[in-house]
Amino acid sequence: MHIPDGILPAQACIGGYAIATPVTWYCLRQINRQKDPTAQIPKASLLTAAFFVASSIHIPIPPASVHLVFNGVLGAMLGYHAFPAILIGLFFQAIIIGHGGLTTIGVNAVMMGVPALLAYHVFQLRYHVRRGRSDRWTTGIFAFLAGAVGIGVAALIFFALIITTIPSGFNATTEQAAIYGLTLAHIPLMLIEGTFTVMLALFLQRVKPELLES
Repeated sequence: MHIPDGILPAQACIGGYAIATPVTWYCLRQINRQKDPTAQIPKASLLTAAFFVASSIHIPIPPASVHLVFNGVLGAMLGYHAFPAILIGLFFQAIIIGHGGLTTIGVNAVMMGVPALLAYHVFQLRYHVRRGRSDRWTTGIFAFLAGAVGIGVAALIFFALIITTIPSGFNATTEQAAIYGLTLAHIPLMLIEGTFTVMLALFLQRVKPELLES
């Protein structure tokens, strides 16, 4: 899921930063509008650390191997804090464990952070259908959708970026087959991350429901 240095052309890397910059500004602006902008920082710090560690947990799904991302989890739990948290996590992943790259931080942030914001809005839909159903039921459904949507949309962005920027010197047929296989391998990961998001959301709803408010 992380795109390393040297894979994308310079235009794509610059475009990633060009998109990530205003999105980060918008998220920080939304955070500053909250009654207490610093209230979410401890939770954001904890989940940023989880995002950092998740990339080192690999799951073999033949014919590829994928790793946990947790961008949907961050979106559901952090709201607009998710994008800055993912940006920070990507920076430390790049410089500490060499996962991703410095030139592609902008692209990776957009690829994982924008779906996280989408996951946040999906999770918030539970408020609109709560009438007539139990809180636990609606929380579970929309938590699963948030976790699955986060990784699913990120995989689609990854697919679009890589499939349209295959270098001319590469065997296009072979590369396309590998990209298709890697993208399809993320479908089981959607189920895994969706299920994890459900477990986390239901646990927090039972022990500390205020942590679900972002």
